[in-house]
Amino acid sequence: MKEKLSSWMRLTTLRQLRGLIAIAENGTISGAARQLNLTPPAVSLQLRELEKAAGVPLFERVEQRFELTHAGKEVLGIAMRMERLLRECDQTLDALRGVDRGYISIGVVSTAKYFVPMVLAAFKKKHPEVKIQLQVGNRESIVSSLENLELDFVISGRPPTNFEVESQCIGPHPQVIIAAPNHMLSNQKKVKLRDLSNEAFLLREPGSGTRQMADQLLTSAGMDPQSALEFGSNETIKQAVMAGLGIALISSHTVAAELKDNRLATLNIDGLPDDRYWFVVRNEKKRLLPSSQALWDLFVKSGSDFLPVGP
Repeated sequence: MKEKLSSWMRLTTLRQLRGLIAIAENGTISGAARQLNLTPPAVSLQLRELEKAAGVPLFERVEQRFELTHAGKEVLGIAMRMERLLRECDQTLDALRGVDRGYISIGVVSTAKYFVPMVLAAFKKKHPEVKIQLQVGNRESIVSSLENLELDFVISGRPPTNFEVESQCIGPHPQVIIAAPNHMLSNQKKVKLRDLSNEAFLLREPGSGTRQMADQLLTSAGMDPQSALEFGSNETIKQAVMAGLGIALISSHTVAAELKDNRLATLNIDGLPDDRYWFVVRNEKKRLLPSSQALWDLFVKSGSDFLPVGP
């Protein structure tokens, strides 16, 4: 239930409060009028209306000058604070209108954390005063925050389709199946999906974009995703695969270092790698401030330069 506004709150205007400040500073109606670039009758009218709304006198005449009453001093203090807050707001808005200041809130699916920080570092070198909040999570949580307008934009492997968005492609996002280097299939030139029917698959948790793709892959091969082991992070999956616990479908960008160091191997699966793509995505209802727009443009124009390179 909305709080009912008092007559004072409904009838008082910013112009009247500025008139009160000017009268208090000058001591006369004529001096206040000159300061405000108004006529004395206009200032007198503002004062009468303000006192009518307040219900008590705000000034009294003392030797041809206007002196504040106790109530007037209280209102003056409030008016001065309001002016100060408005100036601070104006300064903040002025900063937000520029590229070199402001606040950016972006979200990235956990797989993207292997390249997004490098993009942010490059941006911060050019715009050190901009504040950036980074939210990392699985696809489900990031898309939910985007839909609720909690984020300026997100980096995701696939734009959502349940609400209106604007998206731009950043670059390729290949998916591969990894195994321990000594896995019996690691040296085969071509492996069919059906050859994996007896393998132990390690999967991300439900809600992850990688999990959705893995479920589709296993189902197409006649395998049951429910029989796979679930893990909450790519890092845990990589360690489990290296230990020989099983194989996993994963973004090649998350395992570039391990493949290069021969700590992991990719299986030459027929139909893989699946060349999906990274996207920068914003809710169409979200208006980007200049600093957020500048970071968006960096992802669109140069984001692919920061993607991990395979071995």
